[in-house]
Amino acid sequence: MDIQDKAGNRTRHFLIGSFTLLLLVSTCAFLYLGYYTSSASKESIDKVGSMYMAGINKQLSAHFRTLMTLKLEQAETVVEVVSTDTENADELYQELIYRIHIRGFNYLALCSQSGDLEMLYGEQIYLADPEPFYDSLRKNEEKIAIGKDESGNEVVLFGINADYPMKSGQQSMALVAALPIEYIEKMLETDVSDDLVYTHIIRTDGSFISSAISKDYSDYFTSLYERYTDDSPEKIETYIDSLSTAMQNKEDYSVILELGGSRELIYCTLLPYSEWHLIIVLPFGALNQTVESLNRDTTIATILVFSLILLMLLIIFYIYYKASGRQMLALEAARQEAIQATKAKSEFLSNMSHDIRTPMNAIVGMTAIATTHIDDIEHVQHCLKKIALSSKHLLGLINDVLDMSKIESGKLTLTEERISLREVSDAVVSIVQPQIKSKNQNFSVHIDNITAEEVYCDSVRLNQILLNLLSNAIKYTQENGTIELSLYQEDAPLPGKENFIRTHIKVKDNGIGMTPEFMEHIFDSYSRADTKRVQKSEGAGLGMAITKYIVSAMNGTINVESVLDKGSEFHVILDLEKANEQEIDMVLPPWKMLVVDDDEILCRTAVDTLKSIGIQADWTQSGKQAIEMVKHHHQMRDEYQIVLLDWKLPEQDGISIARQMLQITDMPIILISAYDWGEFEAEAIAAGITGFISKPLFKSTLFHGLKKYMHFLETQDSTGIDMDLAGHNILVAEDNDLNWEILNELLSDFGMNLDWAENGQLCFEKFRSSAPGYYAAILMDIRMPVMNGIESAQAIRASDHPDAQKIPIIAMTADAFSEDVQRCLDSGMNAHTAKPVNLDEVISLLKKFIL
Repeated sequence: MDIQDKAGNRTRHFLIGSFTLLLLVSTCAFLYLGYYTSSASKESIDKVGSMYMAGINKQLSAHFRTLMTLKLEQAETVVEVVSTDTENADELYQELIYRIHIRGFNYLALCSQSGDLEMLYGEQIYLADPEPFYDSLRKNEEKIAIGKDESGNEVVLFGINADYPMKSGQQSMALVAALPIEYIEKMLETDVSDDLVYTHIIRTDGSFISSAISKDYSDYFTSLYERYTDDSPEKIETYIDSLSTAMQNKEDYSVILELGGSRELIYCTLLPYSEWHLIIVLPFGALNQTVESLNRDTTIATILVFSLILLMLLIIFYIYYKASGRQMLALEAARQEAIQATKAKSEFLSNMSHDIRTPMNAIVGMTAIATTHIDDIEHVQHCLKKIALSSKHLLGLINDVLDMSKIESGKLTLTEERISLREVSDAVVSIVQPQIKSKNQNFSVHIDNITAEEVYCDSVRLNQILLNLLSNAIKYTQENGTIELSLYQEDAPLPGKENFIRTHIKVKDNGIGMTPEFMEHIFDSYSRADTKRVQKSEGAGLGMAITKYIVSAMNGTINVESVLDKGSEFHVILDLEKANEQEIDMVLPPWKMLVVDDDEILCRTAVDTLKSIGIQADWTQSGKQAIEMVKHHHQMRDEYQIVLLDWKLPEQDGISIARQMLQITDMPIILISAYDWGEFEAEAIAAGITGFISKPLFKSTLFHGLKKYMHFLETQDSTGIDMDLAGHNILVAEDNDLNWEILNELLSDFGMNLDWAENGQLCFEKFRSSAPGYYAAILMDIRMPVMNGIESAQAIRASDHPDAQKIPIIAMTADAFSEDVQRCLDSGMNAHTAKPVNLDEVISLLKKFIL
């Protein structure tokens, strides 16, 4: 065995030594070849660069001349076309502006002999270097220049001799048209220059006309010192001096300069029609890369045969070495996997053994106790209740294991069906109520901005998500702890999901929380926090893994935030398809209501929801404050017509508060709670409470829950109703049947006679055909078919009816922004009141304009 090991080692050493020697020889040959090729090609690169730059310079200069000539010729055409014979100067100027504008210029001015620019079109222009420009124009030469307008935008000016009368009374010596400086910059963007070279346009003093670096440096000369701080200032100064001399002599200039560790070929030439110089810079880096690429290809071809031999040896060595390595890695991975699988299996079986035995012990023990006390009915019932609870828990453990088995085999499927989020929430809340009550925990449900209650989803799996999250929160939250369930919606942000609604589900608790280490594995199968804190919390460790899988199958996301000993919050986001249905118009009479709950979020969302169905509501978190508010409104004869009162308040329970309220005034009081109504129904009814609405408070929950009391409120004693408006005829323009019915019912109680017009056109026709003084006022909706409220009001005011100008028209609309109010007043209406209808405000306005 030792001999084989030594022979194997000698073979490996020989292979490694041979490979190393061949590698060294080939490396040396490659380096020598690279050095020789680099030395030989440097001079070639310089020659190629010079020829390339000459071609680029010729191309850009010709391009510049062509485009400048084009713009100058366009300006000349304007001068040739627009005659000075006209005696009307304004017509002359308008003609010049029109001709210049259609040729793409943004500015137009007339220039006097003294150099005054009189603007005809665009902002005032100021030249950066005016003297050369004016001197050329005085010599009847065409000229271009650079300037800025009053906003600071740089422009390029084109000067053409022209003799036109100026507003100042002088005769112009030239017509000056201008374009934004971007015209020159875009002009120099050619395919060639984009790839290999970059350009600057500068004046003789080095200041920039156009450059990509003009925003970072004041001028070209200064930029050299600031960009190449590691180079010798004397070298830069020598280059600047030679370049300046060439520019002053209007000569072409070319030099190869090494700055910043790289070599550049610089070419400078004078641009036509201007005092500007075009500097083209060719970094040799691109050419060097090209030549080096060719050198590499040549070198590779030269040593190809040798490389093939080297490659074969390398392959043999690599296959031998990697085969051994893979075998070792595979064995180690298999060993670790087996260890982890054994450990996971042991932990799972240990947890399941404990968790199954716990409810089984309770079932067996309670059965034995019930048997020994068979004649004690109360004792047997208590045992049976414990047995039922333990059986449900055991069934839940088994279901978790079976669900995970389906997930791992890929057999878990989803069923899309139409469901009601309200019904799902109500069912889940009902299921968890006994668990919450048993631990005396505080439970609250928040509903906000639920715009689509009816959606398509797998109701069973959605229930499972909610129950798993809530059960987890209940399980790991101490007695008297707090658990919150929140639901809200927003529009799905992705294109193509216009018929989907993004639904957020949050479950928050102030329980034991989780460590950062465990949070990384919270959604793994068979995982539970293995600490003394959870030894009494039973479960298979599958609930979160199942929840994560269901959420992913619904194309949703689930996230968790947790702080140890502070609590946890799970956040589920699902994009659910909205069910296509014609929603009923949820509108109730404009009751005055009071919402009493210690949860501020619930109060605010409930008040907003009530407002959306036509009810104006106040709210308070204090039972004592609620009693004071009821007393105050009673003394002011402005009674609350209904009260929504939470059953559990911190100071005293809702039933006690209701008793005190009913001693002040008789009104319907509705209890709201997430707890079972049956627990306190008898006591509540005995206290005089009218009814119960279960949380969560969806819009439909409030609408249907309150609608049943509509008749009760409408048939209450109407003593004290103000009858000052009795007998007056009111014309109501309203296209919504339910809104008309409510308004007719409310105003009829005040003795008014209402006439209905289903649209603006019918409203106008009824008014026009009415006898003078028949209608006392018009209540006008804005959004109506055939003719809207604005058009109808304008038609009424413009008619020849005797009351056309004096009849009060009051806008009654959901368009309630300030611009909507102003639009109504501008159309001839007298006032504006917003929907939902505030009855007191409507009566006040009618009194103001009628009585």
